[in-house]
Amino acid sequence: MTKVSDITQYIESLAPLSLQESYDNAGLITGDSEQMVSGVLICLDVTTEILDEAIQLNCNFILAHHPIIFKGLKKITGKHYVERIIIKAIKHDIAIYACHTNLDNVSDGVNRKLAEVIGLESPWILSPKPHQLCKLTTFIPEEHTEEVLDALHQAGAGEVGNYKGCSFKLKGQGTFTPNELANPHIGQKNMREEVTEDRIEVIFPVWQQKQVMLALRNTHPYEEIAYYLHSLENENQLSGSGMIGKLNAPMDEPAFIEHLKEKLELKIVRHTAFTSKKIQTVALCGGSGSFLIGAAIANQADAFVTADVKYHDFFEADGKLLLADVGHYESERFTKDLFYKFLSENFSNIALHLSMVNTNPIFYT
Repeated sequence: MTKVSDITQYIESLAPLSLQESYDNAGLITGDSEQMVSGVLICLDVTTEILDEAIQLNCNFILAHHPIIFKGLKKITGKHYVERIIIKAIKHDIAIYACHTNLDNVSDGVNRKLAEVIGLESPWILSPKPHQLCKLTTFIPEEHTEEVLDALHQAGAGEVGNYKGCSFKLKGQGTFTPNELANPHIGQKNMREEVTEDRIEVIFPVWQQKQVMLALRNTHPYEEIAYYLHSLENENQLSGSGMIGKLNAPMDEPAFIEHLKEKLELKIVRHTAFTSKKIQTVALCGGSGSFLIGAAIANQADAFVTADVKYHDFFEADGKLLLADVGHYESERFTKDLFYKFLSENFSNIALHLSMVNTNPIFYT
């Protein structure tokens, strides 16, 4: 049987909660983490109609992109739609889990899916996040180096961009004197010992620190392990906002707008004036991405595709790129397919359902 926590832990291994923005409320919003899962309903937003659908399908777990609770609730009386949804979910023992900006900020998340739908080749993070990497330096007796390194790599250390198993090694002499209370792996109490050791350095994302340090402690032979942890200023190329990539061939601006309409199934696209430029390098951000207009320009994108662009933000394009607002729901609705792919590959024993409810609150007439 699968518990709520089995699913949430797996999702968080792909999109760690530490990557969510400060304003966000991703994670388990209602429900008991120890409850057994009868079925999962996958959606973009949680509405009353979504809850009804979950009940009808015997799903007691709702996996949504947008959190139903963004701000604190001081009262739950049913006067507001959020309160009514929470009350109904609790009455029916339905767990609600949101995976939001943490999924936006991973390389295999919302923006890669949007890039895939639009047809961008080999996309990469538009605005990588700094302060997301740690460096571990430790000292290992040479005959144990490979064993410890293998464990660190299996725990996720040493992955840099498209490369795995990355490390730095330098040989040297370590010295120590065990006291009376020590239980040394090498040497004797109260006697100075000198050992040929390897100095090892590996880099890993900050959210993997617990598992990396556990791997170090479980395989290192010393009773007292010498190590250093350093927070790095480096940008993490595998986490951050937006993505940028190239179309396989350049397009005229009107043709690119029609391409967006076809691929994203759009009725309209709000955009800046055409400038007779060719479109090939395309930056994008699912959801509200106006804050990345400058990054798109700095990365020499020909177009930037996002949503929720305000009137004055359109001026920021300044004729340097084509700015296209495709709609919030429209830019993120493929996230449901992404969730389904993640869960179907790892939870074959539970029923997974893509919601058939269109939760877009915006209509075009």
